[in-house]
Amino acid sequence: MASAAASAVSFARPVKTINANSVSFSAPRKDNVSFRLQPVPQRFSVRCAAKKETVEKVCDIVKSQLALADDTVVSGSSTFADLGADSLDTVEIVMGLEEAFGISVEESSAQTIATVEDAANLIDSLVAN
Repeated sequence: MASAAASAVSFARPVKTINANSVSFSAPRKDNVSFRLQPVPQRFSVRCAAKKETVEKVCDIVKSQLALADDTVVSGSSTFADLGADSLDTVEIVMGLEEAFGISVEESSAQTIATVEDAANLIDSLVAN
């Protein structure tokens, strides 16, 4: 058994370092696949794909449907739950959005809406089609 393990190790090629930021792995036979790993810069950005006008209109509709005070801040990242909406309120918000934008939202799509941004993204995608 020890000789089988030793022979398996002898077939493996060592890891080749191309530079400090890249590593390459390759197999001893030509029919095997080789991999090259390179670092990808980590970027974090929050971006709303929906148009600014759409987000603002959705914010206004949500404030109206939930009868929120004028000083209540509603933004793209606002969740319906944080604004005090229950499931019935969410259905009414979606119905208000359908009427305001002249669209029809399928039930499966409506269930994925949790934030103002989610609603705005869905609206922009439906209006574009």
